[in-house]
Amino acid sequence: MADNMRETARPLRLPMAVAWLRRVTPWLAALPWTVCCLVPPATAQGPGIRYGRGVPAAVRVINERSLRYLANTQRDDGTWSGAQSGPGVTGICVMAFMASGEDADFGPYAQNLRKALRSIITSQDKSTGHVSGPGHGPMYHHGLVTLALSEAYGAVDERLLWVGSGVPPVRRRTIGQALELAVRCTLTAQKKNQWGAWRYSPESGDADTTVSGTVLMGLLGARNAGIEVPNQAIDKALDFFRTNTMRDGTVSYQPLQSHGDGMTRAAIGTLVYAIGKRKDWPEYKATSEFIKRRIDQDTNEHPFYNRYYMAQALFHSDVEAWRAWNRRTVERLRGLQREDGSFTSSHGQAYGTGMSVLAMALNYRLLPVYER
Repeated sequence: MADNMRETARPLRLPMAVAWLRRVTPWLAALPWTVCCLVPPATAQGPGIRYGRGVPAAVRVINERSLRYLANTQRDDGTWSGAQSGPGVTGICVMAFMASGEDADFGPYAQNLRKALRSIITSQDKSTGHVSGPGHGPMYHHGLVTLALSEAYGAVDERLLWVGSGVPPVRRRTIGQALELAVRCTLTAQKKNQWGAWRYSPESGDADTTVSGTVLMGLLGARNAGIEVPNQAIDKALDFFRTNTMRDGTVSYQPLQSHGDGMTRAAIGTLVYAIGKRKDWPEYKATSEFIKRRIDQDTNEHPFYNRYYMAQALFHSDVEAWRAWNRRTVERLRGLQREDGSFTSSHGQAYGTGMSVLAMALNYRLLPVYER
């Protein structure tokens, strides 16, 4: 990773290409058959699975109301208020807009996205790369911000990002520079950790599977975006999950600790094994079967966090299981959404609303992290 944080040219990211293709599809349809054949054929997976063709009306309604709420309640500095406000919640909201197909360069929510990204970048420590949040879990915020930056990298026109912001040039950096700094902080914290994973602070010597899952997904997202991430770092983190995964598919919170039921932790384990390309491991098979046996169960313990990970884990492990879970979850969220479009959460309405949008984001499948 270069110390001078130089930007390198990157190819057009797939979701951007898909968005462009959608915009020109009506025009393509009018062209001769021979020209239309230039459009690549569908993969074996099928374009409907990859790109969310035919999004259910209920999902669109919930999404539109949610995004209007987030746009209307965003503060001038680009953040949102709430019991658990901070850069991690801002990152969740950035991903909620982008996962629904909103663009930071044009469209009704472009300014909201740019303000949120500017807030994240200016809150980052320029020396350590840490993006700290309030409360006892700064690394939760850091992991979510890293993932949000990785999804924005290459999809946002840097020339527009700072226009009219009033932020002095000395405080500005590109999304790529901010992402590389965040990755550097993540890797430094991992090296200090005896488990090769993460907990609440960058200085923590112990680790747990919920913080580590959030941080690891940020690291995997950055690698997917083209940032250099050593394979050894990914391997160490996955080995930590392997240590904490039991034969029945349960995942312990910390090493040498009783594991309990832990449906959310099993979903996190399933997801990181899948994205980390370890589907051949018996631990992946155990966790994926564990959550599939429980798709009809709700949890009152951090339900928004649970839905966020269950959606992704089921989609990567069994699309048909995800479809069944998704239908049920959409109905539940429709009943939970308030008149103003928000979702009430103990961590604040911006958190609950953003996480609810992300729980349904696989109906759209526009973010790279949601590609199978």
